[in-house]
Amino acid sequence: EHLDRQAAILANAEASFLITVPEGLGAARLLRARLPALRALLSPQELAAEGGRLHQRRAAHDLALIQYTSGSTGDPKGVALRHANLLANIRAMGEAVDVRGDDVFVSWLPLYHDMGLIGAWLGSLYHGHPLVVMSPLAFVARPQRWLRALHEYRGTLSAAPNFAYGLCASRLTDEDLEGLDLNAWRVAFNGAEPVHAQTLERFIARFTPYGFHRSAMAPVYGLAECSVGLAFPPLGRGPLVDYMARDSLEPGRRVRPADAGDPHASHIPACGRALPGHELRIVDDADRPLPERTVGRIQFRGPSATSGYYRNPQATAALFHDGWLDTGDYGYLADGEVRITGRAKELIIRAGRNLYPYDLERAVAELPNVRRNGVAVFASPDPATGEERLVVLAETRECDPEARERLRRRIHECAVAILEIPPDDVVLAPPRTVPKTSSGKIRRSACRELYERGALTQRRAVWRQLARLRLAGLLPSLRRLSAAGARLLYAGYAWTVFLAMAGLMLLATLVPRESWRI
Repeated sequence: EHLDRQAAILANAEASFLITVPEGLGAARLLRARLPALRALLSPQELAAEGGRLHQRRAAHDLALIQYTSGSTGDPKGVALRHANLLANIRAMGEAVDVRGDDVFVSWLPLYHDMGLIGAWLGSLYHGHPLVVMSPLAFVARPQRWLRALHEYRGTLSAAPNFAYGLCASRLTDEDLEGLDLNAWRVAFNGAEPVHAQTLERFIARFTPYGFHRSAMAPVYGLAECSVGLAFPPLGRGPLVDYMARDSLEPGRRVRPADAGDPHASHIPACGRALPGHELRIVDDADRPLPERTVGRIQFRGPSATSGYYRNPQATAALFHDGWLDTGDYGYLADGEVRITGRAKELIIRAGRNLYPYDLERAVAELPNVRRNGVAVFASPDPATGEERLVVLAETRECDPEARERLRRRIHECAVAILEIPPDDVVLAPPRTVPKTSSGKIRRSACRELYERGALTQRRAVWRQLARLRLAGLLPSLRRLSAAGARLLYAGYAWTVFLAMAGLMLLATLVPRESWRI
């Protein structure tokens, strides 16, 4: 599936050459067989050996990069970003956090992710402060390496998705952290996926003894369509969390406060105000602005905003609403700061209620024998009635039938306790079943597609998948060979006719006219 997605992206981008590490050239050849426009495959070493540089001047309105979002395989959405968009976003983020010349940014984020590329790499180049770069694999293998780098290089700025903070808070032992000093870390950006209030508190409690300041934790909000960042909290404030009744978070409703200990309360972190020079608003489905503390669709505008999706006019038309861009998220404003309640396309309509999957996913992930970041909750239509069914997918290594049945009952109890309705189906699947984006976010729509095909619990052999891709790649080649063969046969036929006619004409000139008579 990953190569299918890459092939769709490259076809949409009309890519003519592809650069990859030597280890990736085998997979790249599978892609090349399916993409006639892809003329060359290069490794960085081969590219460096080519010699001279390209000296081309670029204007602010020129296309800088195309950033593909995690859409469906058949409909890739490439966010077209111009140089002016990137520069505006980098400047605005720098102003929001008061970037200084003595700052040090420490990052393990991959450079194919917007937070790693734009926020860390390009931002550090623009502002002229040091950047310490680590491999994402180094962090995943030993999360303490990230914190040790912050300690060693006196890092002041760093960013990570929510799961990374949770991983450090739960996995690292006192021995792993011996001698650690995080006192210099002044802004800890937490974004790129839904921010969990519980994770914020766990991380702060765990690392306060090691010099981490509560005021450094900064839940942020952004999206590819705004380059990367859109809303940042006030500098040095620390996390601010709303406790709201879960049933009041439906679109169009005014949120209702709840007690922090209420089991039916949602904990919603504030992600701050729009960056300098940018605007946010909350609207209903008719694009009418809503008052504060009323849930609606989040829209924005500003100099960081994309001009549209590359070669996708339908998606571009749906993105713009009278000069504002639709984020695809639901949320509300309180005191000018935005709170995110969920993705519009992930909203589950069940028994006349609108449900978000996130609280249940977090609760199920905490159960014994369930893999963290291996839970997806989504809706799937009932083939008989057409009504949406609530499905819980959880990865587990548990094989014992009785233990699996107990786990299903626990998941059922979680759903009733949190959503007040039971799940229609609980699927226990082996590890690495839940599809994720390149940045680790769960692809719930892909989960639903696999579920409806009955493919969630099927483990296809790798050699079969590679063979399928190879055969798929051979089809265009066979078509090209067939077309070339047809052209060759036609050329041969044409030459045969031409030579026969030429021969007859030559014969006519050599034979005396009198011999023509019978």
